[in-house]
Amino acid sequence: MEFITESNRIYCEDEQGKVIAEITFPKVSDNVYCIDHTFVDDSLRGQGIAGQLVQRAVEKIRMENAEVTATCSYAKGWIEKHVDFG
Repeated sequence: MEFITESNRIYCEDEQGKVIAEITFPKVSDNVYCIDHTFVDDSLRGQGIAGQLVQRAVEKIRMENAEVTATCSYAKGWIEKHVDFG
């Protein structure tokens, strides 16, 4: 699976170009990004894709020396469980 990274979004597409996994993290203030949406297509559920998306987003945000917040319930839970990323 190939992840495509943009400034505030990481996603994957299927062969037809349909988005099958996605996370968005807009900048909400100086040096703060908020993970506000995580989506994984039903066909990919249970494979750890959502966790991979959150981890990649957190790593990208941290590389910019910024803070991470989350309004997405999945991302909030993931960050709490992985305190080294939170």
